[in-house]
Amino acid sequence: MGHPQRDQYEEINQLVAIAPRRVSDYIKVKDLSALVEIILDLGRAPLVRFTDGDESVPGGAVTEQEVGAVVAQLSEFGADNRAGIPRTLHRISAIRNRGGKIVGLTCRVGRSIAGSGQALSDLIEKGCSVLLLGAPGVGKTTMLRDIARTFADDLSKRVIIVDTSNEIGGDGDIPHPGIGSARRMQVPSPQSQHEVMIEAVENHTPEVIVIDEIGSLAEAEAARTIAERGVILIATAHGTRLINLMQNPTLSDLVGGIESVTLSDEEARRRHTQKTILERRSAPTFESLVEINSFSEFAIHNDVASTVDKLLRGEEVSAEIRKISSAGEIESYGEIAISSNLLSDKLDHEISAIDNKLEELDKSDIVRLLPFGVSRARLEKAIKVTHSNSTVVDSLSDADAILTLRPYYRRRSGPLKSAENTGLPIYVLRNNTQHQIERQLLSISDTVPRQTDVMTKALSEAEEASGSIRMYGGGQVELSPQNSHIRRLQHELVERHGLRSTSKGREPYKRVVIWA
Repeated sequence: MGHPQRDQYEEINQLVAIAPRRVSDYIKVKDLSALVEIILDLGRAPLVRFTDGDESVPGGAVTEQEVGAVVAQLSEFGADNRAGIPRTLHRISAIRNRGGKIVGLTCRVGRSIAGSGQALSDLIEKGCSVLLLGAPGVGKTTMLRDIARTFADDLSKRVIIVDTSNEIGGDGDIPHPGIGSARRMQVPSPQSQHEVMIEAVENHTPEVIVIDEIGSLAEAEAARTIAERGVILIATAHGTRLINLMQNPTLSDLVGGIESVTLSDEEARRRHTQKTILERRSAPTFESLVEINSFSEFAIHNDVASTVDKLLRGEEVSAEIRKISSAGEIESYGEIAISSNLLSDKLDHEISAIDNKLEELDKSDIVRLLPFGVSRARLEKAIKVTHSNSTVVDSLSDADAILTLRPYYRRRSGPLKSAENTGLPIYVLRNNTQHQIERQLLSISDTVPRQTDVMTKALSEAEEASGSIRMYGGGQVELSPQNSHIRRLQHELVERHGLRSTSKGREPYKRVVIWA
């Protein structure tokens, strides 16, 4: 095997060699170990990015001939507009005009750094599924590559890399030696990554699957399927912090998924919380999560489930901070507290808005009764005896229903005719006794559904429909008809799942339709 340092310089020289002559001459006198990217845009001077800053290459603007000469030396660009140099880790990305012509190139240096995953050696040895987060260019893919090599070579595991853009295993049919003895499955297009993930499990009996950039709902669902089959998952995802992921309706399932739950009055009082709370929906796909702050600093959440639960309860959590010293040694700096207040105000606003509407609905549960010919004193006593959710009012405009006796109802006297014309319910008693009034109140309680019960069922229906659409990656579900207040709550819930919805039909049969 060649010397690692020499191999690195040889690979970087391969990228420098395909650049226009004036650009490669400019770079060769610089420190190659600091080279990050070469930028070639038509009509602008070439730009070379180093770790300590950007430098323009003299000699004028980039020409079509220079761009064409570089493209001619590369493998074919894929559907993601990326190409490479066979058996290297370099990534060349194209910018095209509206006609599809290449007008710009970003030539990024790829490096295989043995030992870059050493900071996570304890998680690797335990066989944890680990999710890596971090800003672009912070070293996620480099660490992913070294972890794959460690599993395959040092721990003798069967490792399959699902390589969408050939960033992990390099360009060409023969993978880069940086992945060790791990096997690599290339992906025809980014849209089919989730299919290749499932194919890897079904066809190649892996013990470990490595994936770069989980970014869609279908990929998140595929990752959960793989984890449920007992395969170790090592992956990166879009986002820089655990809290970012919790707020992302598409990817929150990776950490267990977040859902709003409506509690009963008694349960809310017992927990000392609002009636609407956020809870984790299921077990996380990944047991541990690593936030990569820089090439040498990491924040580690060893127990994702516990951390997510605490954040949703409004508690502070802590992450373990590890750093790689200049000598290459791992140093632990204890823990850093992370406040649950970092959760977005949008979630808090949604919860408060739903709770306010619940309070309004609770108030509307009370059946306002207008007695006509019925003893008001007996009615008020009957309400107390039966614990009926009713109250007595004095005018027809305030009433939800009228309580009267047969003689008055036969004559349709007083407010009864107006009540019939407007469709207001009229409850008729045989006689004006305490027993008759109590029986009627109990009957009203049985026939008039509580609005909060109706709302809870409606939100549960919307929650189940949204979950079903996310699970199967599409489809359309039509919910039961509801009033405008409840439909608005359903629309808000659907939006939190990252889905779309609309209302269709006419009152009183208007209902919400949900789709992906």
